Amino acid sequence: MSKKTTAQPPEKLTGIELTKIPKSAVGAKAITSALSHVKNEVGLFKGIGLLANINQKYGFDCPGCAWPDPDEKRAFLAEYCENGAKAIAEEATKNMVTPIFFATHSVKELAKLSDFEIGKSGRITHPMYLPQGKDNYEEISWGKAFKLIADELNGLNSPDEAIFYTSGRTSNEAAFLYQLFVREFGTNNLPDCSNMCHESSGVALSETLGIGKGSVTLDDFNHADLVIVIGQNPGTNHPRMLTALSETKKKGGKIITINPLPEVGLMNYKDPQNPLKWIGKGQDLTDLFLQVKINGDVALLKIILKLMKEQEDLKPNSVFDHQFIKEKTAGIDDLLKNLDNYSIAELLPQTGLTLKEITAAAKLIINNEKVIICWAMGLTQHKNAVDNIREVVNILLLKGSIGKKGAGTCPVRGHSNVQGDRTMGIWEKAPDAFLDNLEKEFNFKAPRKHGFDVVEAIEAMHAKKAKVFFGMGGNFVSATPDTEFTADALQNCNLTVQVSTKLNRSHLITGKKALILPCLGRSEKDYQTSGQQFVSVENSMGVVHQSRGHLDPCSDRTLSETAIVANLANFTLKKSNTDWINLTSHYDLIRDKIEATIPGFKDYNKRVRVQGGFYLPNNARENNFEPTKTGKANFSINKPSEIELEKNQFMMMTIRTHDQYNTTIYGLNDRYRGVLNERRVVFMNADDMRNLGLQKLDLVDLTSHFKGEKRKAKGFLAVPYDIPTQCTATYFPEANVLVPIKSKANLSNTPASKTVIITIKKR
Repeated sequence: MSKKTTAQPPEKLTGIELTKIPKSAVGAKAITSALSHVKNEVGLFKGIGLLANINQKYGFDCPGCAWPDPDEKRAFLAEYCENGAKAIAEEATKNMVTPIFFATHSVKELAKLSDFEIGKSGRITHPMYLPQGKDNYEEISWGKAFKLIADELNGLNSPDEAIFYTSGRTSNEAAFLYQLFVREFGTNNLPDCSNMCHESSGVALSETLGIGKGSVTLDDFNHADLVIVIGQNPGTNHPRMLTALSETKKKGGKIITINPLPEVGLMNYKDPQNPLKWIGKGQDLTDLFLQVKINGDVALLKIILKLMKEQEDLKPNSVFDHQFIKEKTAGIDDLLKNLDNYSIAELLPQTGLTLKEITAAAKLIINNEKVIICWAMGLTQHKNAVDNIREVVNILLLKGSIGKKGAGTCPVRGHSNVQGDRTMGIWEKAPDAFLDNLEKEFNFKAPRKHGFDVVEAIEAMHAKKAKVFFGMGGNFVSATPDTEFTADALQNCNLTVQVSTKLNRSHLITGKKALILPCLGRSEKDYQTSGQQFVSVENSMGVVHQSRGHLDPCSDRTLSETAIVANLANFTLKKSNTDWINLTSHYDLIRDKIEATIPGFKDYNKRVRVQGGFYLPNNARENNFEPTKTGKANFSINKPSEIELEKNQFMMMTIRTHDQYNTTIYGLNDRYRGVLNERRVVFMNADDMRNLGLQKLDLVDLTSHFKGEKRKAKGFLAVPYDIPTQCTATYFPEANVLVPIKSKANLSNTPASKTVIITIKKR
């Protein structure tokens, strides 16, 4: 394939319409939108039957977000959100990408389409092969495909020349087999989508609390005095969270929202499960909104900490939980001493807020005992992302708001089993205890050298130190930073392989040779030799439960992810003590192996069959911090942002539209921000636009600046918006080209997609 094939979405406008921003989220419009997508993709009759099984105890887990389901009673016909319905409609679509489609559409031709148009092509029905030098995929048998991959892998000079990526959709069973195969092959090169989203959370929480997961359960929202939502937009990214926040409010709790954009979903909400509430003014959620500047979070949280300390000094024992601090924590003296090194006056400008606004937030924290703090990529994708989250933990530790009902940490994960994949061992830095257990159970020598994370994998491919890329799901080229650099990296490979349900841009940016391996969707029945199987997943709060598809597969040529991994291992590994094909004959056999190697899965097959599943152990939830280096919960010292913008420079963050989940584009509307039929927009403060001489909808080019390097994204429409000065927002993947590969978070190595310094030039 020619190196000239573009990796960026095309620079074409689709006809923008700006509308009034709605005052309330969800409600009747969300239901209408969801049903419209279902009708268009699946058909209404089939679609309604499908929706009835999403997130039900007898049904299948939504392939969208990882927000947990209620432990007890679930809503009849509506235990899903608008975007969950869209995700299922996309997966169950009647549109098919057959071998004839590939014969009549070249790679170069398809690359000219938008990500929306590519995705709407439909489900992939057959294994497809792109030979070297060709521009059209050809049908290939499964056997030949597996042999081709095996030959390529076994021809490498070292197993470390192969990259094995994983998206968050992969089931526990498939993920466990996948990491086992990769480690028996001889490498820990297991980058995954966690590296690009919540890796910063895992690093910060492991250091401070001894576990890289959140500590709260869904029920905790019913008991919280105060919930703080920071760097997060639930109304679009995980709308079912709004129901939990609604319950907090109903029971007298308060909500603080901290975000550069005033997202509608956090302001007012209409319960989609109660038709009587679709009309009227809806339920106000946010009690206090702090419109912080992009990357002003540490400065803001540090001011709050200082105000808490001032009040505690004024009235001892009125703010801090001294018994908890004494018994359960370490480092309090260093934290309080460090706070004295900062003045509120020097911190305040970074926040873009008034002291009065921040004082109001501090008072709510001071006056409430049970505090939950929730966050997402608005905190995790900065250079100082780990500092952001450790500062969050500092506030909770001072209040003793860890390990008690109605209080704790709540990192809201993205993809539906991204947390489960990490639990299963999809990790380039797996701990020795996990590898010891693998060696004991499967009788092989596991590699111990840490593998590549996402950024390191891209750099290795770019430097031609890695020659095979295998993607277990996802859309790697559209999800990762520095689009053209990543594209060059993939095209340096001898072979790229994508396990996928639908066509995406990563099928068009390939190595010298490429394969597409079509797999079953979550909603589809999975038959193995012993009969129909179910898989299991872990949600954002550590609940493991089953998922059983209800639709017939879209094609008799698709395989389950577990079957793909087992066959790949069978073809590739010359010496293995594992009976791979037998393991996939009945997934109970895989779960037996998981139980034997991973703590917390005792009686796995029995407990996963209990409706609703079971909770994994969580030391922070149980107020036990022994896994940390000190054996206690650790206070930490964190630094505010060190970035200083020059005149006419702006901080850019990438965001999603409401018609989008990760890199999947369901439609061209961003209803809650009043932008219809367009994605190539840059949201700007109106004063900033005037200073640059820009009018509404002027066409502009964006240039990012990083250590003397420049990257360009052309053809964006300037949209005036309620956003702090010198702050801008753009949609990904369109703006990913501006994110430098070397701009990443300290410690976690997560791409800093929320702190991109740009200049803006009118066409």
